[in-house]
Amino acid sequence: MSLSTIANDPGGTEPSNLQLDEQGRLRHLLALRGLDRDLLTRLLDRAENFLAAPGDLPVRGDALAGKTVANLFFENSTRTRASFELAAKRLGADVLNLDLNTSSAAKGESILDTIYTLQAMQVDLFVVR
Repeated sequence: MSLSTIANDPGGTEPSNLQLDEQGRLRHLLALRGLDRDLLTRLLDRAENFLAAPGDLPVRGDALAGKTVANLFFENSTRTRASFELAAKRLGADVLNLDLNTSSAAKGESILDTIYTLQAMQVDLFVVR
């Protein structure tokens, strides 16, 4: 699937098999529609490991150590951006937050141009909202 297909399908109507790699592992989480119950249960079980009791320190890990995550937001969303940023940092990632309303997109650069440039800078993961 191309990046332009993803960009042009914000509703997540692409078949769920495009989210999986050749071994059936989740590669992209674009939509829940079409994912089987077992995979969804495993995702929720894994997420449960990151719960901390009120007053406890947040759970930290190194699953994203050495990776760079770029958060690309088309609209203001402080809580969502902060949630994704904290989650990535707590998993050991370097995080880059971009507000596309104040980026080169405002001058006419396409989102795909921005993504391709960031890929060339070795950004590993993109969160697009």
